[in-house]
Amino acid sequence: MRVYLGLAAKRPEAGLPETVLHTVREAISAAFPVPPEVIRAREWHRPGVSLFAWTNEPDDSRQPALLHDGHDRVTGVNGHLAAPGEVGRLAGMPVLGTEAVGGCFSVFRATGRELSAATAIHRVCPVYYAETPDVHVIGSRALLVHLAARGDLVEWDVLALQSLIRQGYFLSDETPYRGVTALPPASAVTVAGGSRTITRTPLPTAAPAPASGRQKKALVEELAAALLATVEPLRATGEPVNLALTGGRDSRLVAAVLHAARIPLRATTNGLEGHPDVVVAGRIARALRIEHTVIPPVRAEKKDAILVEHPLARAYETLRACEGMTSAYESVVGYLPYNARPTMSGQSGEILRSGGFLLLQTDLGAKALSRRVDTTFLRDPALFSEAANEHARELARPWRERPGLEALDHMYVTYKVGRWQAGARAGALRRGDPIWPFLDNRVVGAALGLDQTWRLSEEVIYELITMLAPSLRNIPIEGKPWRFTVGRRYRPWQRRPQFLTAPKTGAGWNWRTAPGEELTALLREHVLGRLDLLAPIVAPDEVRKLFAGPVLGKPTQAWHLYTVATMLDGTYPGKAPEGLDPVRVPIPS
Repeated sequence: MRVYLGLAAKRPEAGLPETVLHTVREAISAAFPVPPEVIRAREWHRPGVSLFAWTNEPDDSRQPALLHDGHDRVTGVNGHLAAPGEVGRLAGMPVLGTEAVGGCFSVFRATGRELSAATAIHRVCPVYYAETPDVHVIGSRALLVHLAARGDLVEWDVLALQSLIRQGYFLSDETPYRGVTALPPASAVTVAGGSRTITRTPLPTAAPAPASGRQKKALVEELAAALLATVEPLRATGEPVNLALTGGRDSRLVAAVLHAARIPLRATTNGLEGHPDVVVAGRIARALRIEHTVIPPVRAEKKDAILVEHPLARAYETLRACEGMTSAYESVVGYLPYNARPTMSGQSGEILRSGGFLLLQTDLGAKALSRRVDTTFLRDPALFSEAANEHARELARPWRERPGLEALDHMYVTYKVGRWQAGARAGALRRGDPIWPFLDNRVVGAALGLDQTWRLSEEVIYELITMLAPSLRNIPIEGKPWRFTVGRRYRPWQRRPQFLTAPKTGAGWNWRTAPGEELTALLREHVLGRLDLLAPIVAPDEVRKLFAGPVLGKPTQAWHLYTVATMLDGTYPGKAPEGLDPVRVPIPS
């Protein structure tokens, strides 16, 4: 994981106050969620411009240098580039931008006269900015930007937190920190001569659905080439990629990409021997002639309860890793020492299948799509204050004015990927920087340029798999059939793609959504005891109703409220709470 922070004086001739530089050096321990002893740091200073960089990577052998030196300039890449040598291209651009560069990254650059940063098409590697009367601040961690601008004073943007309570992440460019804003996707922020400018490249507009087999093939080939380029850095790792393989669509496509690129890989599947995930993954592994390891679930003596982490300890660690962008409902990966071993999964493959907000949408009519925008931004309005609901309506307004399919498609990349995933993945990035092909800058651009209904049919991803690994063509998928096969007539000599359905095993119990009375009581006491802090956002009587029963009816919402209450009461940032005993959660009979 890398962290960057840049400072640019509003009056360059006056330089940067030494107190601000000192504040930044002190603030990194609060803003970088790893042990201080594993952090490497570098600084670059010119009159009126500074760029700080930190990492817990042991070395730069697989990545560009923490700060890439050029003629009177330095450039830092947060994330990874499809071709590490492209850092020189980013360093030399007259105007910083990311459109033509492959990888999953953001970039920070400082020269003797200018400070700039840019996001990729999905901003999953975020950039945040703020200002004081004297200084512009730009960085990769929102809390660090806030502390650099305000010293040790944390001031919350309370109304902005309404989205975190509704959805568990931000549906805007807002952050929890007053005065700190997230840079939009495919954007650049530049400070020169003391003034800040922000330029944005619009997300691609989808072309009409291809009208012929030849057009389809050309578009699939273009997307396949972009996917193959994403795995090129793995050639230098010297060991096989470990792929988390299931019987579904997305990890299968990753296996096909690695196979076509001739990158050595091995596969791992979690589950029981007879489960369709395990059965189908085994067939994929045999077809590709790769090693396949099945990890069965741990079987223990039957017990009536489990012990889970105290919710305050869980909330604090989530807030620390994700800096208030993600609810404690999410299971964020805990800290482990950085490991450069290459691992991959099918995460974010839904981008190639027309975005997650469309995947569950059965009615694609204009009115239905408009309602979906409203319900996304204004979920459970009775729970919120009128000010919070009006704020949400204002955030939804520009999306309601756009074509429905495009709105939901772009909303998914802008917020579900660019805010939720950007926050949640911070925990995992402390442990390594995995390559996710579906989050590559050029892959996402190519996908958004394809007709949404064609992508939603899943024909695109099926044709990609067939093109890259023909031996997988007739191996069934787990779950539901390919969408494009439903209702299609097949001639006698044509083979319909097959699928397998998992048996109903009752293994879906989740303690977060079935917390039991003891955990419910802890959540209730914490939230209701801080209703005065939450009152500007929520309707207190409705919150009381939410916690009225012995167990929670809407546990996800309760976790979101608990997270925000923990922020507003000052528990975070600060020292981790101590002396918290685990909580007993009964297992349903």
